[in-house]
Amino acid sequence: MDGLRGDGLQGDGLRVDSPAGRWVLAATVLGSAIASIDATVVGIALPAIGRDFDAGLASLQWVVTGYTLTLAGLLLVAGDLGDRYGRRRIFLIGVVWFVVASMGAAVAPNAPVLIGSRALQGVGAALLTPGSLAILEASFAPQDRSRAIGAWSGLSGVALAIGPFLGGWLVEVWSWRLIFLINLPVAAVVIVLTWRHVPESRDPQVGGRVDVSGGALVTLGLVGLTYGLIEGPGTGWTTPAVLVALVAGALLLTAFVGWERRTPAPMLPLELFAARQFAATNLVTFAVYAALGGALFLLPIQLQQVCGYSPLQSGVALLPVTVIMLLLSARSGALATRIGPRLQMSAGPVLVGVGLALFTRVDAAGNYLTAVLPAVAVFGLGLATTVAPLTATALAAVPARHAGIASAVNNDVARAAGLIAVAVLPAAAGITGASYLRPAEFSRGFHTAALLAAGLCALGGVVAALTIRNPPRPTTAAEPAPSAARAEPTTPAAAGTPATTGTPAGTDAPAATATPAVTGTPAVTGTPVPRWSHCCLDAPPPPHRDFRSVPEPR
Repeated sequence: MDGLRGDGLQGDGLRVDSPAGRWVLAATVLGSAIASIDATVVGIALPAIGRDFDAGLASLQWVVTGYTLTLAGLLLVAGDLGDRYGRRRIFLIGVVWFVVASMGAAVAPNAPVLIGSRALQGVGAALLTPGSLAILEASFAPQDRSRAIGAWSGLSGVALAIGPFLGGWLVEVWSWRLIFLINLPVAAVVIVLTWRHVPESRDPQVGGRVDVSGGALVTLGLVGLTYGLIEGPGTGWTTPAVLVALVAGALLLTAFVGWERRTPAPMLPLELFAARQFAATNLVTFAVYAALGGALFLLPIQLQQVCGYSPLQSGVALLPVTVIMLLLSARSGALATRIGPRLQMSAGPVLVGVGLALFTRVDAAGNYLTAVLPAVAVFGLGLATTVAPLTATALAAVPARHAGIASAVNNDVARAAGLIAVAVLPAAAGITGASYLRPAEFSRGFHTAALLAAGLCALGGVVAALTIRNPPRPTTAAEPAPSAARAEPTTPAAAGTPATTGTPAGTDAPAATATPAVTGTPAVTGTPVPRWSHCCLDAPPPPHRDFRSVPEPR
């Protein structure tokens, strides 16, 4: 697009209320929806897939984790690719890749081929997922970024919640294979909108080589760890294959950390985790998204196998989450902008935990109004309270020129949490082998899993209350703004935080994840900083620290 600077901004950036801003928001929301809807519809289809392929629980776990493995392992590399070669370009490549892999999954003749296609889908999702939020961060004016991110979080959450309904309808009326083909028309719209309306952006100061070695180490390490955790309960924790996988996974992940410390151009600058707020935000993200990933893997099976719901009914059961997210997510983001994120990041996960605990009332009777609906409503209210502030807190800590890697790390924490939870939670709750085909046995395990997930989610809220700090009230009306390249995020970074940038996912979002609050941004002069009201949970605010004063990681 004409008139763009090297980082993709035109003047001070786009405004949310402008036609151009709406087109960019539509393209990024729909792009995220391709990956998020696919993830949720697969959950609804798991019982049907298990019946068609005569598959045990481990195979169903692999259908989910095969996708998440490649997605989590390659997100960081994909974010780096976007920063180097253009976020719009990598985003478009990811959309096309995802659709091609989806067609392979739709025609899979057996479980291994389906799992392989799901792994290829994860590669495409890794390319497109960080680009959606990075494009927003790079394209919108500083004063509109919070609004854009809030709208993206809410609309992406709606897409995430629509997935079960849509998937249930397709599975019941036609076949589970069609859930992979619904991506085609959405992808076509995304490609047209992105090509015509999304400005290209990149990091003009990026240097060194793409950290392919780091990406390979973390991906293979996650594969080994996940294999051991999934196969261990069925084959025995002391069998050679499981032991080798667990040990190899742990060694590869350790090697990844060592490599990232030594390499001159790491995809994950580990020094950034020394900042308390950055680390705390990611701990909260990990706890919340692990609870969500594990519980939502088991919930569709409980509704269909135990309660006797059809695929469509089990999808419709989650529709209140869609409504709540649509009505409240943007308002939640705006509230966090006014009072700071700490209150919502503390109370929101606890509400989600209460909703998960209420799922223990869902049994063979399956009464929707008295058992399912209260749990879904409280669960949705907690998500709406949590997601937008969590994401915005992450994004506020990093310079916009590092949006690609920041978004990737932010997503990666959430994805890795869900990956580990899907592998661990069923076994921890006593659900193994073909027990999902025995309703009474599975129901007991599901209730245990719901309580474990609720406790983990509530723990995330406690961590937020103890560690997250709101940025101090500015003492002056304005702070310096960028004279070159781009404006910093307008939210002041509280006491040493790299709050990660990135996405919920489950928002794709997920949510605050460990993203390097990259430093060494250009000197600035005059960016208005929003005023934050004091939150009742706040301790006296720590001294303000400007990350632009921190030396660039070597």
